[in-house]
Amino acid sequence: MKTLYSFTVILGLSFFVSSYSKIENTNFLYTKTPNAAIINTTPNDDENEISNDFFKRYSDLKKYKSDVMSLYKNRSLGTIWYDEDQINEFASALYQKAKKTNDLVIPYQKEIDQLFDSSATTNLSKTDADMLLSTLYIVYAKKSSVDKNISYDTMLKDFMNYSTIEETTAAPVDNKVTFDQYYKLQSVLKQYKKIERSNKWKPIVPAETPYKDLRPDAVSNTIAQVRTRLYLLGDLKQDSKSNVYDRELMDAVMKYKVRNGFKPNYILAEEHIKEMNVPLSDKVKTLELNMERCREISAQMAGNDEYVLVNVPSYELVYVKNGKVVLKSNVFVGAPLTKTTIFNGEIDRIVFSPYWTVPQSIVQNELKSKIAADPNYLADHNMEMVNGQVRQKPGPDNSLGLVKFMFPNPDDIYMHDTPAKTLFDFEKRTFSHGCVNVKLAKELAVAMLKDYPEWTQEKIDKAMAGKTESSFKLSKKVPIYITYFTSLVNENGEIGFFQDVYERDNELSNQLSLTSN
Repeated sequence: MKTLYSFTVILGLSFFVSSYSKIENTNFLYTKTPNAAIINTTPNDDENEISNDFFKRYSDLKKYKSDVMSLYKNRSLGTIWYDEDQINEFASALYQKAKKTNDLVIPYQKEIDQLFDSSATTNLSKTDADMLLSTLYIVYAKKSSVDKNISYDTMLKDFMNYSTIEETTAAPVDNKVTFDQYYKLQSVLKQYKKIERSNKWKPIVPAETPYKDLRPDAVSNTIAQVRTRLYLLGDLKQDSKSNVYDRELMDAVMKYKVRNGFKPNYILAEEHIKEMNVPLSDKVKTLELNMERCREISAQMAGNDEYVLVNVPSYELVYVKNGKVVLKSNVFVGAPLTKTTIFNGEIDRIVFSPYWTVPQSIVQNELKSKIAADPNYLADHNMEMVNGQVRQKPGPDNSLGLVKFMFPNPDDIYMHDTPAKTLFDFEKRTFSHGCVNVKLAKELAVAMLKDYPEWTQEKIDKAMAGKTESSFKLSKKVPIYITYFTSLVNENGEIGFFQDVYERDNELSNQLSLTSN
């Protein structure tokens, strides 16, 4: 009869076990060097010698020897808790969970603590460290498990199978967008943790007080510090240590700014230095939170070869058709007091030359006094009163621009064009009352109507120049995803961190903390 395990234990440990599947096919050979892999597929006297030596030196762990060695046996494994020369994220997760487990005694805690303290020095070889962590895994598993007679070799195989099922449910492998983004963020997370452990991340201390914007050809010690930072982040291929703002640094600054949503220029303002000085621990937390958000995206995206995705923190819209990105556009979104709703829906209509029915809240708070002061206010602004409501007539100055995209939702928000194109020049673009304003709205309409032969460019232009509103119902609804990612990896593999404009990161972090507790 197959052993039954507690659901809590499976959830707790399957995360760790997924690391095994990722390195299961690695063909490391055992030698007696300090950084050697531990077990080969065929045990021999050398391997027994190493294991006997380890458990002799760490005598308090002898009772775990058979369970520990079962983790390595017959799996062609090298080190379990390392990626090359760095402790991996699974080891870090195990360590944190073990420390939070009540009444759990961590064996040789001083030595293990040093592995996770970037300021500490340790004489442990990689082999010893890996086996200590494997012992911690066994101790943690024994403490968490209901069944105290578990075969850990069998348990790991079952956990591997369960882990695959769990990952498929949480972040579907057939959902290319969600799956890819999840693991892209995970890859960056590894890089940032590696930088964090290297202890090379130092705060940039501006040489001038008060700070003055730095421009090309400037000479300053601040420049040298920025150069080192961008080298660590991968925007520079080498660190010349130069304190001159030269062509090489200009290119790196531009790359850094573009991927993080800043205005694309060469000016290094104080806000850019502050962003570069955000602690790595905060960046790591942001990456982890956004990996969690990947799990929340509807699995329906997996079956869609066409959709619109709007990401609020990066103020960007992406239109995907036939599985390929065919259009990107800047957007601006709701202000903090009138937030854009985060949800999934379906675009079912495109409206040309739209009327704008002014919300009553705007009429009461903004227009009522202006209309009272100026009897011609409505006519001067191409507005009219219809059935007690104020609406703006179609035209190039209409607040909705030349076209809007409708998708039913309880908050009555939609996407639309805007005549206020200069607002797209701002880095922080939270200006609307909740709707999504699209810079390339006309181009988006043209792209979405490619499959409708009757909608020629001439017909689209005429509809957008109309004096009355016209609407077209799409025969095939287009899914729309309004998301909230404060970090994303772009198609070039570059990570971007964006402002938490609605302060949702702390909210999600608190929710996850409550769940874990």
